[in-house]
Amino acid sequence: MLEHAQAAERRDMPPDPAPSLFPARSSEAINSLAHYHRAEIGRMAGWRDRIDRTTNWAITVVAAMLSVSLSTPSAHHGVLLFAMLIVLLLLATEARRYRFFDVYRARVRLIERNHFSRLFDPAAPYDPDWPRLLAADLRAPRFLLTRRAAMSRRLRRNYGWMFIILLLAWMLKISSTKLQQPGIHFEFAHTVGEVVGNAALGVIPGPFVIAAVAAFYAWLLYAILHNPRAVGELAHGEVHM
Repeated sequence: MLEHAQAAERRDMPPDPAPSLFPARSSEAINSLAHYHRAEIGRMAGWRDRIDRTTNWAITVVAAMLSVSLSTPSAHHGVLLFAMLIVLLLLATEARRYRFFDVYRARVRLIERNHFSRLFDPAAPYDPDWPRLLAADLRAPRFLLTRRAAMSRRLRRNYGWMFIILLLAWMLKISSTKLQQPGIHFEFAHTVGEVVGNAALGVIPGPFVIAAVAAFYAWLLYAILHNPRAVGELAHGEVHM
């Protein structure tokens, strides 16, 4: 009877509470932070690799289109215009990837600037609210850069030079009347009318093509020169992609 009573009493008792997942000692907290920091570096490195791949694709496209357009006298200048469109698409893709990279880069830098730097210099200034800021970002992740700002940064770093190379090659192509004709020596156009005529793209007259290219590069120039005020981790230091 006593054993039955003890068994019934055990059944009526509430289950043992689950062990807490939060660190109970400072050593456990430091260990958790180190593992989390390593995980964020891994995610940041993964997105950095994806950014580099997009840049490599763009460089390959530029090199291939230049080779096709300038090495073959009969190649049409529209090949270079098509290259500009492809590079623009890759720029938009890389800007999106850069925004994701910036999220994880900001988390890593927040930890390094406010925690790890103080291990080497305890008197270094820091933001006492950095754990709260990191926790808020983990609960509700958000982009720190706008798409326009991301495209502007990638243009200043890499893509601006690619577009300049394509523009120079296109200008050389339309200003060389004999470059597109096989078996004839290289010769520049002698009049503006010849250049405008060479810029025609099928049924689209040359003036419209030149105006479209000029407007496109004016927008690129504005995007390159428009440098928004650095905020967040971009406001600290100079080593930024």
